[in-house]
Amino acid sequence: MLRRRHVGRVSFREANDLQRALVDASDDYVLVMEHPPTYTLGVRAVPEHFLVPADSLAADVVEADRGGDVTYHGPGQVVAWAIVSVGDDPGAGRAHVHRLEDAVIDTVRHFDPEGRLGAVGRLEGYPGVWAHLESRPAKVAAVGVRTERNRSGVRRTLHGVALNVDVDLAAFAAIVPCGIPDKPVASMRSLGLEAPAREVEAYLGAALDRQLAGGVARVASVDRGVAQPSDEAPARRRLRRAGVDPDAGIDVHARKPVWMRVEADLGAGYRSMKRLNEDLRLVTVCEEAGCPNIFECWDAGTATFMVNGERCTRACTFCLVDTRKPLALDPSEPSRVAEAVVRLGLRHAVITCVARDDLPDGGAGAIAATIRAVRERSPDTSVEVLISDVRGDAGSLQVIIDERPDVLNHNIETVARLQRAVRPSAGYLRSLTVLARAGAAGLTTKSGLMVGLGESADEVEETLADLAAVGVSIATIGQYVRPTQAHSPVMRWWEPDEFVDLAARGRRLGLAHVQASPLTRSSYHAGEALARAVPVAVRGAST
Repeated sequence: MLRRRHVGRVSFREANDLQRALVDASDDYVLVMEHPPTYTLGVRAVPEHFLVPADSLAADVVEADRGGDVTYHGPGQVVAWAIVSVGDDPGAGRAHVHRLEDAVIDTVRHFDPEGRLGAVGRLEGYPGVWAHLESRPAKVAAVGVRTERNRSGVRRTLHGVALNVDVDLAAFAAIVPCGIPDKPVASMRSLGLEAPAREVEAYLGAALDRQLAGGVARVASVDRGVAQPSDEAPARRRLRRAGVDPDAGIDVHARKPVWMRVEADLGAGYRSMKRLNEDLRLVTVCEEAGCPNIFECWDAGTATFMVNGERCTRACTFCLVDTRKPLALDPSEPSRVAEAVVRLGLRHAVITCVARDDLPDGGAGAIAATIRAVRERSPDTSVEVLISDVRGDAGSLQVIIDERPDVLNHNIETVARLQRAVRPSAGYLRSLTVLARAGAAGLTTKSGLMVGLGESADEVEETLADLAAVGVSIATIGQYVRPTQAHSPVMRWWEPDEFVDLAARGRRLGLAHVQASPLTRSSYHAGEALARAVPVAVRGAST
């Protein structure tokens, strides 16, 4: 199975860490994307091929494990990486490169029906795709690939091609592109082809499907539509671009179906938890996010503690958490959470957080401090952290990883198409990369998503496939409930039997445990989910 993902503009480092995880996936993948300004050095890069000091460039500079020399990536360039299985014969790698080049050649020729670029194709001795003009060849696409064996012994490919559509060619003047000093770099636009990059991206993706999988692929794309002038609020415009009519949802005041109704139980257990939180000045996501399971969980003496304060720097359109300017961190917060864990006698503690993009480490240090505090006070308690993406910063994530939580949970929240509409400050690939990095470090990983925002069952399945591909063990799926009229609408109520079907799909894809029901939330029955997914002996060996 080939799964093609159009993931928008992402950093080279994040995409590279994701593809490293996909090497061990059972399915083949093609990642189609665009990078911010980035210079990459392949395994045969020559330092002298930087014509100006690398640290003077207004771009990222990254060492890559692909073949080739130094090249440039940036906006207006379509990058496609293929993580696919190839044969063991010596010519398999070269044949794969030819398939990638053929897909690019097909794409350029499609947008050049009059043949203005001449015989677009290969140039003997020079990898990539070239426009054979009357004067001299010009390179319109670079190729850089490596192959390696995964943990199952299967030979897999990494990296791929970069097609210059409307990229800033001046950026190539800082280097000797691909180590070739006497042949220019060109773009489709510089050669007279005015093809929109989005259309080129879509055609190249389909051409890669034909070359790598006979045209059969499962495709998912993040919304990258260009906003049109409108008097509507940005959140409504994003919904429309993602194919959701913001006026077509279920009225926020409409009566919920019977399976979504929860009776308030303010009994002794609930009141005791309320007093504990007030006594220790704790914040719980149970209250802040309006969780429907608060009465059940609090009555059972468990809660999900929220650290880094109660104000979030993001404004996701599904979330009720306060988005006013955050306050300074309280250094006593970790010890107060640990005290609550001790008083409650929790065997499994769940610690979540608001996003703190205002902090240099995205709040990672406070999460790590809370893990340490709980372990010092209650060493037999397993600890699960439900974290933000810490802005994709690998160093900040490592601060949390170094504390070896028993579960690292990061919610992908929704399907690829709805990402920008639902959580505009996050990203589909970034979330997968957070999970991939944590999995690569040997942690048990978990993720969750909501339904009812306008997605299809097949889109949910593709998201579950991606989670399984990066090594996620536990997934949660629950019904989205609109907190207020200002939030994203509920497009429909999924029925209980549909959640049973989604859970079965997830298990077939390789997820160890899928908890799916209308009222499931990320932390619902978290300890039981861990026990079902990962045996104690295995967990002990990984920490």
